[in-house]
Amino acid sequence: MTHSAGDSPREFGPDLAEVFGPSQRDGGPDLVQLLTPEGERVHHPEFEVDLSAEELLGLYRDMVLVRRLDTEATALQRHGELGIWAQLLGQEAAQIGAGRALRRQDHVFPTYREHGVAWCKGIDPLDLLGLFRGVDQGAWDPAEFGFGLYTIVIGAQTLHATGYAMAMQRDGVVGTGEPDRDAAVLAHFGDGASSQGDVNEAFIFAASYNAPVVFFCQNNQWAISEPIERQTRIPLYQRALGFGFPGVRVDGNDVIATYAVTKAALQRARDGQGPTLVEAYTYRMGAHTTTDDPTRYRLSEDVENWKLKDPIARVTAYLRRMGLADEQYFTDLAAEADDLGARLREGCKALPDPRYIEGFDHVYAEQTDELVAQKAAYQAYTDSFENDQTGAAR
Repeated sequence: MTHSAGDSPREFGPDLAEVFGPSQRDGGPDLVQLLTPEGERVHHPEFEVDLSAEELLGLYRDMVLVRRLDTEATALQRHGELGIWAQLLGQEAAQIGAGRALRRQDHVFPTYREHGVAWCKGIDPLDLLGLFRGVDQGAWDPAEFGFGLYTIVIGAQTLHATGYAMAMQRDGVVGTGEPDRDAAVLAHFGDGASSQGDVNEAFIFAASYNAPVVFFCQNNQWAISEPIERQTRIPLYQRALGFGFPGVRVDGNDVIATYAVTKAALQRARDGQGPTLVEAYTYRMGAHTTTDDPTRYRLSEDVENWKLKDPIARVTAYLRRMGLADEQYFTDLAAEADDLGARLREGCKALPDPRYIEGFDHVYAEQTDELVAQKAAYQAYTDSFENDQTGAAR
């Protein structure tokens, strides 16, 4: 059967209006939620978690401070101190919930927006700013922190994550029953990346080899300027079934639910039960990056609607309702956020300029003869400048 440009796609699949109707746009009936936008604690038959007051306050603190990091970094870029910044505004719960579900031995493969997960892994936010300021290629050690360098190539990190997870199997750190030994991998990507071949190939490898990897998709509704309706005709989490492993959709603005779902998926992977796809249903409140103008392609009405689902506001409401935090707590946290902001502003501007000669040292784990020769030639070139100050920065 042929299909001309004038034919309706209705013949070949469901109408998009039906697929992405009002219910689906709100997350759909399968959305896992434990804390409503109004701050009411609800329960789920499959995913439940018992958090102490201290643990809940910890999640709240993480979200508040990470939002401040995002705000300061955006302002620094606007003032010319950063070349670019990938905002996470509105996605704090998705990242903190997933990040706090990790164990020390688990390894993360991020995109370029996982500032909250980096925070949970103990990485200094100034190291993130250094990357976006252009003074280094990422100043943290992935092996030390269990957190890979940011990936700019869309979706490529899912293949890296799957390979790393398969290596964990061969290292004998999966399914041993020892909580301090068994490990898993958490691979982050966005809804736009789900259309990339690398992501789908990673799904195939992970399913075929039962790899201990959790694919964590932050569905923030927009692949830069393309809406989710252009990406898929079914909810993203349902794609996992086609590859032979389970998928779960969680309210990505609910830090408790995200924590519970990711924790269960990671444990399943550590136990040797294979991959899981977690779709964190959220919304990108800011721009794709600071070079983007989202007003050109989305409605302000949608943004206002998602403001009512703010991940921090709902926890604030719950803490106040349950009497788990007094005004002094919120005052002290605001002061801590101010201190963080000041440290980031001062620290960013104080970051040393890069010495380009050092770039040769970070291409391979072991130097090659060709690189040694190139480095020597470049050093001779910079030494040829009479102005030592000019040469020093090279």
